[in-house]
Amino acid sequence: MSVTVRVPAKVNVQLAVGAARPDGFHDLANVFLAVGLHDEVTVTPAEELRVTCAGPDAGQVPLDRTNLAARAAIALAERHGIDPAVHVHIAKDIPVAGGMAGGSADGAGALLACDALWGTGASREELLDICAELGSDVPFSLVGGAALGIGRGERLTSLKVGGSFHWVFAMAERGLSTPAVFREFDRLTEGIVVPEPVASEQLLDALAAGDPESLAAAVSNDLQPAALSLFPELTDTLAAGSAAGSLAGLVSGSGPTTAFLARDAESAVKIADALRASGTCRTVRTASGPVPGATVIGA
Repeated sequence: MSVTVRVPAKVNVQLAVGAARPDGFHDLANVFLAVGLHDEVTVTPAEELRVTCAGPDAGQVPLDRTNLAARAAIALAERHGIDPAVHVHIAKDIPVAGGMAGGSADGAGALLACDALWGTGASREELLDICAELGSDVPFSLVGGAALGIGRGERLTSLKVGGSFHWVFAMAERGLSTPAVFREFDRLTEGIVVPEPVASEQLLDALAAGDPESLAAAVSNDLQPAALSLFPELTDTLAAGSAAGSLAGLVSGSGPTTAFLARDAESAVKIADALRASGTCRTVRTASGPVPGATVIGA
């Protein structure tokens, strides 16, 4: 028997970042939107825990026990007294190290798949608790849709969305380390009073209304200056997306993927074509959201 779970990428339509806490983390007001780029995680009984991966940039995915999918299987197994002897296979389509929560998605996908395979009967609350232990973005990968994350981003409140938003994602030539981006944020804000992060009411209203122009006026990412400091070439990609007619462009999460909001599906195709021709990025994808979180699609 095997179980396959499909799990989406995310874009941060707002990422407000507070000052570093004593534990080294930062308080966030993180507005997530799940979008239709997916990884599929399949778990199958095996003699021992192992991880394989196929798809774009699969060679960059760790296949040892540091992989979030492996850590998810171990965490669930430990809670229920189970040997985590499974083969976890990741069919990768979410960009690796791209600020779109690909690793977090795999963790959430493996967790839900192992729960179904082993019949642990874990409650939603238990699964979300394990997700929070695994990483700040993992709970949202399980939930999907749209949500406000506070704390480290792991404490979620679902948000209403009045329609579908169309996005273009430009993948960069290399990755960015999330811890490095946060360290650069701390360096850039040293000696500056960093305000407490709060969600933008204008942005939440735009999501609820399903209005792309209003959303474009409200999107923001406090990590963008740090990402651009470490990866200045992203400025050219943002300029190319703007010139192509996007309503708004921003670095997705900690980067280096850049996200462009389009007026509609037709506009998204035109923006994607222009970005491909610009020579400022490696690959370009279009997707819309919100979409559901981790979902069992085969057993």
